[in-house]
Amino acid sequence: MSWAVPVLSFLLAASAGDAGSSSPKPLQPLSFTSRADPDRVHLGEPFSYELVIRHPRTQRYDLRPPASEGAFELLGQSRNRADAKDDAITTFTLRLALFELGARKLPDLTFDVAEGDRFGKFIAPGVAVEGVSSLPNDAEKGAELRDIKPPLEVPIRSYRALWVLGSLLAAALLAYALYRWLKREKPARQPVQKPLAPLEVRTLAALEELRKQNLPAQGRAREFYFRLSEIVRAYLGERYGFEALECTSAELLQALRQVHAPGLPAEELARFVDEADLVKFAKASAASAQCDGALQFAHELLKRTVQQPAASAELARIVGAGLEMGQP
Repeated sequence: MSWAVPVLSFLLAASAGDAGSSSPKPLQPLSFTSRADPDRVHLGEPFSYELVIRHPRTQRYDLRPPASEGAFELLGQSRNRADAKDDAITTFTLRLALFELGARKLPDLTFDVAEGDRFGKFIAPGVAVEGVSSLPNDAEKGAELRDIKPPLEVPIRSYRALWVLGSLLAAALLAYALYRWLKREKPARQPVQKPLAPLEVRTLAALEELRKQNLPAQGRAREFYFRLSEIVRAYLGERYGFEALECTSAELLQALRQVHAPGLPAEELARFVDEADLVKFAKASAASAQCDGALQFAHELLKRTVQQPAASAELARIVGAGLEMGQP
């Protein structure tokens, strides 16, 4: 039985290695760059610190508020995101000021990363910035003191002729400007812009246009779900007052739980969001019947959440009738 102990140890080590290899990978960016502009600054002079993160499109990066302590002071910050087909680039720009001389390292910054129901963090190492004095090189020597000079005679010239010529030139320019103004082409009358239609009418029109294109029958179910998800998110964001198009699926559902939304089918909406993510990002197949059901849910969502004030009862009746006609 002396051979049983090493064999058992080998099997336990192999199973532990397999378990460790099956754990999900941490949420990390595809690439990261940072720079300070400029990297040599005078004391108290503002400078920019730019951090560029390229990451999968399904991820979202949020900067934790950095502490304004030590040699640096945070004056402001901005965030910009640009989405591509498969990835996205999020750029953070911080406005800072340095209050110590010499080479100083910017503090490390922490970003919260979200992807679906997964969360993580990414730490960006700081770069070096050199603080230089704003005083001249001979400031320590002191300024040379000089005695007061005696009064000097200053001849005064007469500029009356120049004033007369300047006045004549100004009058000529004014007359020419008046002539050009009178000969100008009159601008065409701008057409009167129609008032923006109600939200439910605009959403219904977008759903009807998507139905007429019949994308699933052309083998473009993934494009269909992208368009339908964008219409539903835009409607929910404008209806309940939040940026739904910038939210991940988890953030969208969490935001809707925190608002007053009578009639909102929360469970059906969660199933629709999961189904759309599978088709959009996991490239799952979707039959035409499934796409028709998703479009019918969008009509039902619009019908249940449409606002019907007493002063607009007739408009609500028309919108309700349009919803029934628009169902596939």
